[in-house]
This record gives sequence, C-alpha cells and structure tokens, in this order.
Amino acid sequence: MITAIVRRAPAASLTRLVFSRGYTSSLKEGSVAQSQGFSKKEKAHEDEYARRHEADLLRKLKAEIEAKKDELAKLQEKHDEVNSKQ
Repeated sequence: MITAIVRRAPAASLTRLVFSRGYTSSLKEGSVAQSQGFSKKEKAHEDEYARRHEADLLRKLKAEIEAKKDELAKLQEKHDEVNSKQ
C-alpha cells in the first residue's frame, strides 16, 4: 500500500509525508506532565518511598545484627565451656 502511495505522490509531498510529525506547540499549566504542582507531588511521593525503603532496610539490618550477636554469645559460651574442661 505504501508503494502505491509513493508511486502516485510527487517528490515534494513525499518528503512532507515522511518527515512531518504532529507536535503540540501550546503547553498549558494544567497539562499533567508539565504541571509544576504535579512534579512537586511526584517528587514528594518518591522521597517518601525512598525514606520508607531505607528505614525498612535499616530495621532488617539491625535485626540481623542482633541475631548475630546472640549467635556469637552462644558460641563464646561453648568456647568457654570447652576451655574450662581442659
């Protein structure tokens, strides 16, 4: 179908057909992607997510540290028992 259009169209209109694109030249304040209020709200949501994610990671790391401390204390007790028997 495109070859039929190309055969019928003159060269000038062909370049216009191939290289023309529709752009919107008017940017309104209410448009979603360009709105300043939307950008601030989106940034606030991203920052809140990042803070929560980091807090969760820290909470998990602290719990892991406490578990390792308990494990170390038990191993130290076993070590002390073995050394006291000798």
